[in-house]
Amino acid sequence: MASTTSTRPASRMLGLRAPVLVALIVTSFGLTACGGSVDKTEGEAEVVGQAVSIQTVTLTNLPRIITASGSVTPWEEVPVGAETGGLVATAVYVDEGSYVRQGQPLVQLNDTLLRAQLRQQQAQVQTAEANLARDDAALARSQELKERGFLSQASLDTALANQRASAANLAAARAALAETQTRVDQATIRAPVSGLISSRSVTRGQIVQAGSELFRMVRDGRLELDAQIPEAELRLVRPGMGATIVSDQAGQAGGTVRIVTPQVDPQTRLGVARIALAGGSNLRPGMFARAQIDAGSQPSLTVPSAAVVFRENRPGVYVLGENSTVRFQPITEAGRAEGAVAVSAGLQAGQRVVVEGAGFLGEGDQVRVVQPTAPTRPVAPPSAPAASSAN
Repeated sequence: MASTTSTRPASRMLGLRAPVLVALIVTSFGLTACGGSVDKTEGEAEVVGQAVSIQTVTLTNLPRIITASGSVTPWEEVPVGAETGGLVATAVYVDEGSYVRQGQPLVQLNDTLLRAQLRQQQAQVQTAEANLARDDAALARSQELKERGFLSQASLDTALANQRASAANLAAARAALAETQTRVDQATIRAPVSGLISSRSVTRGQIVQAGSELFRMVRDGRLELDAQIPEAELRLVRPGMGATIVSDQAGQAGGTVRIVTPQVDPQTRLGVARIALAGGSNLRPGMFARAQIDAGSQPSLTVPSAAVVFRENRPGVYVLGENSTVRFQPITEAGRAEGAVAVSAGLQAGQRVVVEGAGFLGEGDQVRVVQPTAPTRPVAPPSAPAASSAN
């Protein structure tokens, strides 16, 4: 009886412990599985990073094209006015858009009264000439008689005074004639230079006043573009550089930099380069146009064009820093050539920038470099197969 009693409690205890053991085993496997999963995730976080390739910013000679814009203006604008006043315009020979030669008549003023005065003064000159001839002869006779002793010194002095008075009267008459002749000539208003008539402000029948502007001319018909250039690029522009002028309304034309002004606007930080336009273009004064100035090969900081991305509408590159993290650096582009971007501000030679994968990065991201650093060249960035094999 005793043994039977002791056996039953033991079997009962085993029956109660079995479910507990199963639960403990299941719990142990669950904890082990969870722990392994956490360790694996943490291990992956340690090695995961955006795979990128980088290149070093270098100083390279690149063909430099400077882009600018501005308004078309006359090379030299010449106002044409009246030198004599109070006369009526009886004829106007040219209109706006006419090309005239130097000395060509533009306007004829009423010169009837002036020509009458001219004839009167011509007669006065003839009278003065006759009086001078008479007094010259009288002086000659007086000098001869004085030498013979038949004439006093006082009479000779009188003859000499009369001759000098007649000579002075002739000079005055001739001067008055020349003045009137000049006014008659001024009644025909002529082109002071050869060029294009850009504006006209005189009409037939108008009383023209002295000094009033009648026409405005573009000397020799020559136009130029006042191209506004940022101060950072103004130092690269030199007289004689070639340029291509483009207008949406007038098409394309050639040009040459004539002069670079020495001043920079303190508000806009822009300087002006005056580009002389080639003849035969359809450009007109006042038009807006763009210029592409060939500045030749210039030393420039360059990065591959694939490295340039836009953040908040600003161009920039991702610069590789410490601990394989990147930061966004805004840049100022100075031009593009054969897959490379010239940078005028924002970078320094020797910095490393992200090329492949730059578009997927954010500020402070950690990256994994899969391509060794190589100098930037003015050619296309590494080909797609090379980048794929590196990745």
